[in-house]
Amino acid sequence: MGIQGPGPGFGLFSIVPYFIGAVFMIIVIIFIVTAVKGIKQWSYNNKQPVLTVNAKVISKRTQVRGRNNDNMNSTRTYYFVTFEVESGDRMELQIDGQEFGMLAEDDVGSLTFQGTRYKGFERM
Repeated sequence: MGIQGPGPGFGLFSIVPYFIGAVFMIIVIIFIVTAVKGIKQWSYNNKQPVLTVNAKVISKRTQVRGRNNDNMNSTRTYYFVTFEVESGDRMELQIDGQEFGMLAEDDVGSLTFQGTRYKGFERM
């Protein structure tokens, strides 16, 4: 009897189901972690008081996220504005596209927010 190698069921193809299962579990875990973080942020914002303070628009930026594959193009644009309050502290808040278009850098007015949730800005 000679030395025999692994049987025909052994090799790269025998680990494929485990690899697919591991990738699936990683995707599920990422989804759960993202959902929990979103719920925590939502809960935190709901517990915060609604504040209105004098503020100045310091900067504006956009972030485009999406994917491009053979069948679909799917993108979403997120809008952010950095405000500076009287104390000198700065905060960046996500706002909707219509509000984003109405604000300009160096605008001064009353900023209303709740935690990290933008509620509105009224120019003086």
